[in-house]
Amino acid sequence: MNSIPLSSSELGNLWQAYREKAMMNLVLDYLIEKADENETKEILQNIYTIETKNKEKIKAIFHDAGAVLPVAFNDGDLNKNSPQLFDDNYAIMYVRMMSKVLTGLYSLHSGMSYRPDIRELYTEFTRDTQLIYSVTTEHLLNKGVLTRPPIVSMPKEVYFIDDTSYTNGLNPFKKKRALNTVEIGLIYQSLESNITGMQLMIAFEQVAKEPDVKKYFTKGKELAKEIISMMSKLLLDSDIPAPTTWGGVITASTISPFSDKLLMYNTNLLTIFGLGSNSVGAAFSFRNDMLLHLGNIMARQFDFAKDGGIILMKHGWMEEPPSSIDRT
Repeated sequence: MNSIPLSSSELGNLWQAYREKAMMNLVLDYLIEKADENETKEILQNIYTIETKNKEKIKAIFHDAGAVLPVAFNDGDLNKNSPQLFDDNYAIMYVRMMSKVLTGLYSLHSGMSYRPDIRELYTEFTRDTQLIYSVTTEHLLNKGVLTRPPIVSMPKEVYFIDDTSYTNGLNPFKKKRALNTVEIGLIYQSLESNITGMQLMIAFEQVAKEPDVKKYFTKGKELAKEIISMMSKLLLDSDIPAPTTWGGVITASTISPFSDKLLMYNTNLLTIFGLGSNSVGAAFSFRNDMLLHLGNIMARQFDFAKDGGIILMKHGWMEEPPSSIDRT
């Protein structure tokens, strides 16, 4: 048993990480059951083993600290008898997207950890999610269903920005410069995330039971489509072809493999990731029209996340994190 007590930030972050892994275990359990190809099953099974191992590590830390585990998700949130909702390509694409989300969260959690074993835990979590990202990316590239970012000519000289017109994008009387590679990368990642996310919202909208939850996923689908359109236009305006829709199929099933609670939690995670990604994008963008677009997207995403929180509370699905003592 560790003699150093968990700090508030360590407890809160582990509480979140346990819920994430409880959700992922159920999703992976379903995806393994419905996968058609042996290669897909093997990849998903290996990831399930990793997630189960890491979930048990968090469980042991809570036990040693004398802290109650969150309810999170259990077998009641899974319906393994439901028909296949995602084909194999989309199953791997979904797991790849979630690995990017969790890598970002674990990096944040790591920087808020002080106990040596907790720091090491997040180092291991990050290593695992990076491995998952690498395996799933390589698989999708080999399948030919994942598009690589655009190729540009290699720089032969070093230049410095000596004119503020470099930031212009809003003045209709001044020419917009071509996008630089930093901006292209940010736009491309936004496109990749939102195309995958739009397909997920289509699936969730299709199977959700509660009318307000179904309506929420419709709103999420439309928001993703608007972001895709906006980002595609930024590329096309610089004569850069926007990527076509990646492979991956949502079936016609209307029977949900998961509870509405799990669907809402998963969507909330993705929305938080989107907000964080766009904040980074805004920090590294040089053209003021990109800043305007990203600011607009973040405002819309914030409202979307807020509406999701209201639905979670309305249905009694929002578990309260551990808190300090109310001294009043």
